[in-house]
Amino acid sequence: MAASDRRPRRLLAAAALVVAGFGLSGAAPVTFRNPVLYADYSDPDVIRVGSDYYLVASSFHFSPGIPILHSKDLVHWRIAGHVLSKLPFAPEYDMPGPHTLTDAISKPIGGTKYASGVWAPSIRYRNDLFHVYWATPDEGVFMATARRPEGPWSTPVAVIAQKGLEDPCPFWDDDGTAWLIHSRVGAGPLILHRMSADGTHVLDAGATIVEDKAALPILEGPKLYKRNGYYYIWAPIGGVSTGPQVVLRSRRIEGPYEHRVVLEPGASPLEGPHQGGWVETPSGQGWFAHFNSTGAFGRIVHLQPVRWTADDWPIVGEPIPGKTSGQPVAVHAMPDTGADSVGWTLQDSDEFSSSRLGLQWSWNHNPDDRAWSLTERRGFLRLRARPAEHLVGARNTLTQILQGPRMISTARIDIGRMTEGQRAGLALFGVRPSWIGVVREGGTTNLTLASEGKETKGVAVTGRTLQLRADVRPDQTASYAYSLDEGRSFKAFGDPIPLARFSWWKGSRPALFTFSRGGSAERSGWIDVDWFRVSRSEAQ
Repeated sequence: MAASDRRPRRLLAAAALVVAGFGLSGAAPVTFRNPVLYADYSDPDVIRVGSDYYLVASSFHFSPGIPILHSKDLVHWRIAGHVLSKLPFAPEYDMPGPHTLTDAISKPIGGTKYASGVWAPSIRYRNDLFHVYWATPDEGVFMATARRPEGPWSTPVAVIAQKGLEDPCPFWDDDGTAWLIHSRVGAGPLILHRMSADGTHVLDAGATIVEDKAALPILEGPKLYKRNGYYYIWAPIGGVSTGPQVVLRSRRIEGPYEHRVVLEPGASPLEGPHQGGWVETPSGQGWFAHFNSTGAFGRIVHLQPVRWTADDWPIVGEPIPGKTSGQPVAVHAMPDTGADSVGWTLQDSDEFSSSRLGLQWSWNHNPDDRAWSLTERRGFLRLRARPAEHLVGARNTLTQILQGPRMISTARIDIGRMTEGQRAGLALFGVRPSWIGVVREGGTTNLTLASEGKETKGVAVTGRTLQLRADVRPDQTASYAYSLDEGRSFKAFGDPIPLARFSWWKGSRPALFTFSRGGSAERSGWIDVDWFRVSRSEAQ
């Protein structure tokens, strides 16, 4: 795609509809196909407020934290905002590090928080306020509130200042009594606390209400509800990849609880359909949004119908003959929400024409705001290099979620102000990242392909701009290509590279980056990214 090809947004939106299979008429579809979000929104929780649905998901070390998605029909979603503008919990979330190689020896102050940060948030709406609760495994349980999901959100409050906790969910009973349920890092048991009425702090040390390692192994992710006089805890067991979903119930919130498996693989191809949130439409239909682990694409979101039996147990998905559980559906009638959000898609492409980053972007840790700008050169994203030895140690790596089953990302980059030792390009970011880009060494700039830190030098680049492309396919490999003639032709570089299957609890992510090996921040160069464009295919 040439740099001059800035197609009108309405044409891009129409193309998106064609890809989604809905045609150009705008008519709402009669059925939907799972997954509803082929993207890594792990540990989802969902609520309805009026005719609107909101979903939150784990964001771990990425900043801003806790994305909030919005939908009218539970099938088509877009990003509305984030609860956390930055992660304030510990200095390591700022990814401090030495500025020079000498500093690395004399001042070893570095640190990262990969795989920490926000775990399994819950969202609730009460007294005209959105409430979101989450745990960070090393710091405690926190909450924040807002009048609107887009924010502004309140400063996080420590509900429990204690490490080793996970997966909190608040609950306000009919009489206004507030409760908090959570698990411990490593999964289980389930612990219940009384909370202050405003939900800002617990009132006791908590009591274990469910623990059965034989029948309920790896018990985590609890969501607490009340229906027809029963207290229900929806929770996954058995682990991320293969576990089913259970529901526990009791007439008393403190228990004792009985339980049933309500969703398991059955005859479906999904090995571990579990962990999510239950919600009802205004017409009384029940739905369960849950994740399923897919390796490099992360834990993607499926939507299952919920039916209640005469004796007040839910069956999730398609009933399995002879069992009390259900199995995941691949295709189903659309939810009866009374509205639709056809045409809504997750934000992805960016022309960098705004003074604010698009909601699709997240940094690998809290960014150094001195080292990036959308205003120093209008219409471009400027990234200044900071010292690092490898990509996973580089600050200000800008990422967005990978969308499947196929996603092609292309970026146009001005490399004219790079300095000695600097690297820059387009990556698939994770535990074992790969990237295509350029390296400035020995006074020359060479195209470079890297995989797990090993760099392969390519042709010399003498021009100021180039385009880089990453094509992620359903087999979870990335093929890289480049163009030195403004997109008129692309040349492949290297063989397809397998993506890291699971990275710090997240899937792989497209990323823009630059860092300098050696030298200091004061003498570093920069790159200017003109645009980042995404095309997707639903074809398997």
